[in-house]
Amino acid sequence: MADKAVNVIDYPLYVAGKAVKTEQWLEVEHKYTHELYARVALANEQTIEKAIQSAAKAEKEMAALEPFQKQKILLHCVKRFNEMRAELTEILIAEGGKPSKAAAAEVERLINTFQIAADAVTQLDDGRMIPLAVTAAASGYQGMMKYAPVGAVSLISPFNFPLNLTAHKIAPAIAAGCPFVLKPASLTPISALKIAEVLAETDLPKGAFSILPCPRGLADVLVTDDRFKLLSFTGSDVVGWDMKARAGRKKVILELGGNAAVMIDADTEISDALVNRLIGGAYNHAGQVCISVQRILVHADVYAELKTKLVTQLKKIKAADPRLDSTLVGPMIKESEALRLKKWVDKAVKKGANLLVGGELNGVMFEPTLLENVDDSLEVYKDEVFGPVAIIEKYESFEQGIEQINSSRFGLQAGVYTQNLNKMLYAWDHLHVGGVIINDIPSFRVDNMPYGGVKDSGLGREGVQYAIRDMQEERILAIKK
Repeated sequence: MADKAVNVIDYPLYVAGKAVKTEQWLEVEHKYTHELYARVALANEQTIEKAIQSAAKAEKEMAALEPFQKQKILLHCVKRFNEMRAELTEILIAEGGKPSKAAAAEVERLINTFQIAADAVTQLDDGRMIPLAVTAAASGYQGMMKYAPVGAVSLISPFNFPLNLTAHKIAPAIAAGCPFVLKPASLTPISALKIAEVLAETDLPKGAFSILPCPRGLADVLVTDDRFKLLSFTGSDVVGWDMKARAGRKKVILELGGNAAVMIDADTEISDALVNRLIGGAYNHAGQVCISVQRILVHADVYAELKTKLVTQLKKIKAADPRLDSTLVGPMIKESEALRLKKWVDKAVKKGANLLVGGELNGVMFEPTLLENVDDSLEVYKDEVFGPVAIIEKYESFEQGIEQINSSRFGLQAGVYTQNLNKMLYAWDHLHVGGVIINDIPSFRVDNMPYGGVKDSGLGREGVQYAIRDMQEERILAIKK
């Protein structure tokens, strides 16, 4: 035990841009081995207050940063994250239980996100001319709009993409000229602290950023404090909508959950590539992805073929050690989540669902599971499973399939496989989701596209350029000639 203790790393938090070790520690376990992996310093009320004061004080200096200065900061991050690839990948595997290939892909996306932000600061326009003389009373007036940073922002990031979804808050904040205080997920706090370590090497204004692991109770001030002009939260729908209700006058951006559907129309070739893509979308990272494939809707004409191929392939896949390159399905984030999902699956089977494959749970290792004939009133159908469980169901007409997808209280993204242009356009017109993905799964996302949902899936859009605009406000200048 003594040898293992030596390997446990202590990570400081960052308050007002400086590394600080406190007297309280949060222990982070390896999600597969369950051994103590690291300790991170925990913020108290005083630390949080200092962070908020510093962010508010840094507003003017952050707003004054010129594009080349912001670009330099962001490009330094790109360079350093490139150098840290192996370390960051290892951290994701350990603290998040993310399979090795998925972890490496997330590090790549972290780098991409900061690169896109670095490009954006020199490409996004500063504003526009607008016509004011639309009535005789405004004759001779000229109007100009510019974008100004909203001020200090509070950011709360989730456990499932602790590098990339944190980057999607931090990089736009820097590009927009907003100081920030970020609370990382308590289950995966190290990734955000590694980003902070790199930010501390840059020329960001003094006090412009803080990254503070802390208990949820203490973090409430990040939601309610009016010194913040915007709250950006990624996490569960229940928590997100409660935050919005208590956020006061600040702007609120919510990236919440979903139970994403993919629809396979009759003209789709049921190839091995398609089957593998569906499996990747449903079970990668143990299904702990907001746009994980949860519902697979298949036209009656190709249903039997797809079902047979899907089950055959799934039987070859087992939940395994995330450190292995061959692993697709690693551990779920914690035992209570795995037990919750097991109850949902068992309840569905009791109510008449067919368990086609999987269903077994061993600690946090949940075998990839496929269900059929699931009652749409059950949790495993109508709520977000956030685990390695998918449902396959049949539809008769394209319009009926679209209606089935829309029956959900969520609306993040949906995938539609069809070769028919009119059906593609129909799906785009009629699906109540933030993103319609044609001939691919709903799990598709690149870091410059607008990403976010409608209904219970949230408010606003991430994607670097879109998040920058959310963190800015329009200010008009009216000039009488």
